[in-house]
Amino acid sequence: MPASPKPAPAVEEVDTSYLETLIGYNATRASLKVIELFTKRMGVYDLRHVDFSILSLITHNPGITSRQLCSALSILPPNLVGKIGTLEKRELVHRKPHPQDGRAVGLYLTEAGEALMREAERTATGLESDATKRLSAAEKKTLVRLLQKIYL
Repeated sequence: MPASPKPAPAVEEVDTSYLETLIGYNATRASLKVIELFTKRMGVYDLRHVDFSILSLITHNPGITSRQLCSALSILPPNLVGKIGTLEKRELVHRKPHPQDGRAVGLYLTEAGEALMREAERTATGLESDATKRLSAAEKKTLVRLLQKIYL
């Protein structure tokens, strides 16, 4: 009877060295950390990432159109329709006719939307600071610039 094969040794320490050389892996790990903080802290406002992004763009671009939102956030129009509808039901957003294009509609925050976004953007700033507390101000600026070079 042949000798049974020797069992493989157990993994004592996981080797992630190859993954750590990959931009996607590192970007994902960093993103997951920020998303974890975002989810916890934005829960009080009942905002998900995409909702916050939509409302922030409307905050800083009153009258922005759905087409412009889709382009800026890489969202498909059918997906945006439901999001805007939900924000309208929450009385955070309202629509007005576009001043130059009679076929387009501009999106604006309501008073409740403005109040919510003042708090939510303050919270976002705080959570970003917490997520990047081990980086210097210069490193944060460099990190943002480098990440933008990938997707812009």
